[in-house]
Amino acid sequence: MLRYELCGMDWNNSRIYKFLPMHQVFAIAKDFLNSIGFRPGRRRAGKITTIAELGDFIASRSAFVSQKTLYGYVQTRMGMNYAKNFQDEVFLASLNIAKMHVFAACLSDLAIYAVAETTAGAHTSHETCRAIARQCFRNAIEVNAGFAPTARWAPEAINEFEERLKDTIWEFGALKPENFTRSPRALVRWSPIAGAQAI
Repeated sequence: MLRYELCGMDWNNSRIYKFLPMHQVFAIAKDFLNSIGFRPGRRRAGKITTIAELGDFIASRSAFVSQKTLYGYVQTRMGMNYAKNFQDEVFLASLNIAKMHVFAACLSDLAIYAVAETTAGAHTSHETCRAIARQCFRNAIEVNAGFAPTARWAPEAINEFEERLKDTIWEFGALKPENFTRSPRALVRWSPIAGAQAI
């Protein structure tokens, strides 16, 4: 699809063009908005200076990644049937269950990584790292407990995270890509695809 441009010029002002593909229009608009400091749909880009800000960062990014990944994965696996399944009540219930389990797994992975990253080189004790990660994780779980699929969801997620904290090596393992193990497993386990509902 083409978009009509009345008198647009390229960045060097060396030629005039009348038609642009839509992706170029969006790229030019994005460059312009970035050049004036406008970042639509993003949270503030300042430094994280408190544990509360770190917790908000971890929770918001975990929610975004878990939902984007879950819906993308389900859509890819279901193909053409994806839209039809949104009329099925059982599928929607299963998707909501999966959403919360994948969120808890993403939260677990990111909490450990973010705390390890922010405390790297600061000679922070393991107990302090565990306390920061625990606070960030629990706050996010408590804020989202109203969306819990069952009454057991929050306590189970917290207990699993506590067990994970015991085995975390903060100086080394927490900063490795291998730290991100819970979220891929939860995605595959809980995704309501191929007729197998996650109820």
